[in-house]
Amino acid sequence: FFIIVGIFANNGPYPYNSGYPENCDNNVQNDPFTNNENQFNQRGVPTPYEVLVNSNSDFAFKFFKKVTTNGGQRNNFRKKNIVFSPMCISSAFAMLALGARSDTLDQILRGLDFRPSEIQERMIHEGFHDLIYMLNSGGSGLQVEMGNCLFVENHLHPQEQFLRGLRTIYGGDIYMENFKNTAETQQHINNYVERKTHGKIAKLVDGVDPITEILLVSYIYIKAKWKKPFDPKYTEMRDFYVDPYTTVKVPMMFQMGMFEVGRDNERSCTVLKMPYEGHAASYFILPDKGQLEKVASSLSCEALKTWERILKKSSVNVYLPKCLASGELNLKDIMYTMGVVDVFTDKADLSGITGQPQHRLSGALHKAMMVIDERGTEAAGASSMDLVPMSIPTVIKFDSPFITMMVDEKTQSILFMAEILNPAEK
Repeated sequence: FFIIVGIFANNGPYPYNSGYPENCDNNVQNDPFTNNENQFNQRGVPTPYEVLVNSNSDFAFKFFKKVTTNGGQRNNFRKKNIVFSPMCISSAFAMLALGARSDTLDQILRGLDFRPSEIQERMIHEGFHDLIYMLNSGGSGLQVEMGNCLFVENHLHPQEQFLRGLRTIYGGDIYMENFKNTAETQQHINNYVERKTHGKIAKLVDGVDPITEILLVSYIYIKAKWKKPFDPKYTEMRDFYVDPYTTVKVPMMFQMGMFEVGRDNERSCTVLKMPYEGHAASYFILPDKGQLEKVASSLSCEALKTWERILKKSSVNVYLPKCLASGELNLKDIMYTMGVVDVFTDKADLSGITGQPQHRLSGALHKAMMVIDERGTEAAGASSMDLVPMSIPTVIKFDSPFITMMVDEKTQSILFMAEILNPAEK
């Protein structure tokens, strides 16, 4: 089974004590690759990191389109908020690719929007290493903790080469478990995830299948503070229009200031960019009435480039709902539609992990949480106020379904994406 955790904001599991190197936890301290720092090399050839960023962005938007149309928990009768970390998902499957072979490997790489015929697998892993290293080292100005963990049935013998890649490239951990002792294994897994997400996700699994042999967990935890925090004294209950027939009361934050804002007529939406301290920002996309599906299906790298061109700093009155959006996605069905099939079937070849091909993933689950509040995702003791020009400000009220995504601008990585249909949803 394969579990992916994301959170946008103490007892640990028992480590596997053997002749293998010590666990690296989630921070890659010993950098086995040259840190490319998002630069072309002297011959003008894109670095592994740059190749990775482009493919990751394409994957993020393709995944978003799948999950907001027919993936995860969505259905025609009860639509829910969607929140996920494309970075968390792509790094987890890339880590899995370390142990995949033949068609299983090819499908995973293509599903992540890589072209195996055009890029060496080593470059992909080097790119992920550099990206994880940059995020975890605090280079973005955010507090980011991102990593992976492998829980393995204790009668199996993980391959040394896979373990080395897991730890030195992906900063991963490995723990040996007796899955037949379901209660103890469940506690170990939940303790691990609770520790890595600083208590925000305390119960990831509720029951463990005793025939499980390999369980993979990937997590990302982010704390970010608005560059211009909202003042809580202006937060008040207001109407949010879920659909033409449903209105709910939500705590609506307010602030006025100078923000980048623009009108995208081609995609029928208004876009607001709000910066965090450091090198990250969130885009808030407000579709025109009845145009949510059109906007969701039109998001792409080209849309981001368009916004970079049309967004201009101006005086804005912002009304944004305070909410905690969480979601759980069944990745197996979604990745199936993206061509990743064999790894979930008897055709799976994960012999690079165990040395034998007769093991497969029984499923893949992604849990994520995104907090939108006055200060970001961590309390801040200071606030700021802009001097605004004496002109009529643009008023943007996010009082109907909207889309948001968090981007680390230094690494050009999309860390979180969400479609908020109802901020009051529990």
